[in-house]
Amino acid sequence: MEYERRDAKPGILSALQELGGTASKTRIKEVMADIEEVDFTYEDINYTVTSRNGRMYKPFAFDFNFGLKELEVLSYVQPIERNRDITLTKKGEIITSCRVPTKADFDTITEYWQEKHRVRQEKMIAEKQASEELSGGAPELTESIDDDGDLANIEWKQELINQLQKFSPKKFENFSRALVNQMGVRLDPVKGVVVSGDHGLDGFGYFESDEFRTTRVAIQAKRYANENKVTEQTIDAFKGAMDAENAEYGILITTSSFTIPARKKAIIGSHPVTLIDGDRIADLVEKYHLFITEVHTYKLKDYYFE
Repeated sequence: MEYERRDAKPGILSALQELGGTASKTRIKEVMADIEEVDFTYEDINYTVTSRNGRMYKPFAFDFNFGLKELEVLSYVQPIERNRDITLTKKGEIITSCRVPTKADFDTITEYWQEKHRVRQEKMIAEKQASEELSGGAPELTESIDDDGDLANIEWKQELINQLQKFSPKKFENFSRALVNQMGVRLDPVKGVVVSGDHGLDGFGYFESDEFRTTRVAIQAKRYANENKVTEQTIDAFKGAMDAENAEYGILITTSSFTIPARKKAIIGSHPVTLIDGDRIADLVEKYHLFITEVHTYKLKDYYFE
């Protein structure tokens, strides 16, 4: 079923309130998919389309980020900082999510985006005039998604997932081991680096908690296209391989996503499996700066466009 664009603000608020008022963006999305009253399913969140220029993206990412920005503008969440958890304000803690946006909220949001559009249009005109003066031509101008926050992150994160899906199985397994190593898992010098060929495990290691408790961790990597989700049967097979190595928990990493039965199966029993899908891979790559280069730039404030 094709994804339908819609307001994500009530769902984000419901998820945050259920999570105690503060959570990562990844956790908010997971809970949004689990709350029956929220109008977003796991399939909605992971629905992928191809743009005219051939790039793949998830429409939900736009609704989610616009929703977060508007909740910030309306003071339902505290000012959003990059790579930090989202936290409700007192106003956000007491509001009933089904009442958002109120009439006053709608007017505030409308005024905010109108002002943003006005400033952007003036900036585009100024850039066009400057370019024409320099080159004598009239260059084609493109408008960015938005000037604020994480909306600019959508494109590079989707490009990351696209590139990972082009990896060979061996290279993706190597990438997955590098990722879990950054997450604090110490790979076994023998079992931790064996290329499985899709039989057994893709990695094995040890995690030491802050209480100095060491646990055995099994790792499996599934380089799937977006339409090929990890199933319950895959989780079952992984748990069987975990038992053979006496692993206490597992980490399953995929470039696609998981079916609902797979997500339920992952937490059943005494040996749970942590599920890392494409979106979560991108968040972790950003958190640990794994094989990426951070680019710094600047944007002009409204002062320059009066």
